[in-house]
Amino acid sequence: MTDYFDTEEAIRRWDSFANTYANNATEQGDLHREVFLNPTLFSLMGDIKNKRVLDAGCGEGYLSRILSKSGAKVTAVDYSPTMIDLAKKRRPEDEPIHYQQGNCEELSFLEDASFDLIISNMVIHDLAHFEKAFQEMHRLLVDGGNFIFSILHPCFITPESGWEKTKTGEKLHWNVDQYFYEGVYEQPLGDKERMLFFHRTLTSYINGLINTGFTLEAVIEPMPSKEMLKKYPSFEEDFRCPDFIVFKVKK
Repeated sequence: MTDYFDTEEAIRRWDSFANTYANNATEQGDLHREVFLNPTLFSLMGDIKNKRVLDAGCGEGYLSRILSKSGAKVTAVDYSPTMIDLAKKRRPEDEPIHYQQGNCEELSFLEDASFDLIISNMVIHDLAHFEKAFQEMHRLLVDGGNFIFSILHPCFITPESGWEKTKTGEKLHWNVDQYFYEGVYEQPLGDKERMLFFHRTLTSYINGLINTGFTLEAVIEPMPSKEMLKKYPSFEEDFRCPDFIVFKVKK
């Protein structure tokens, strides 16, 4: 565990890493988003045409662009000013996406009950105060609205997890350790600095949702589809251990 860092430090690090990260992004995001997360998120969304959708933690905006092309009325926020600038520059002129800089823990510039659907893709574990983010998502949704979010799987992506390998590099099994040691850690992502990862248990996430007032509707641990395995055969190893988990909850 690192010395204590708050969301402000996570913002600073992501802002410095934004251009490098965005340069490697495609119109499907990164490879893991294409293979695992995008198919899962859209399977949970259903028909989004004419729905008011918030992309909560939009990064360089790839998901906002897909949502808008699918007919949604999209508002997008990100806590990194550089990410928001990049997203605005990449937005096609005919896509009326409304981008604003803001931390998902506190979005007071957005009105209560102003969204039918909120998507937060690989963001909640970047926030020190996830309960505040849950409360904001609950406030922003209409009654009956859905909040769908993806995170690193807290049971398997832990502070001391990783492959156990032979001397020749063969992967034997995935090691998990330090699961109950909630706190902030550095993850193997970044260039000059590592990005921060706020680890908490599955219990904390689920109880946080319940205590906020959400009703759990679905949980998915994404696996690669047959189509994706044909395209990217190396992802066969991901049947051994999940990297991500996706929640769909209802207000």
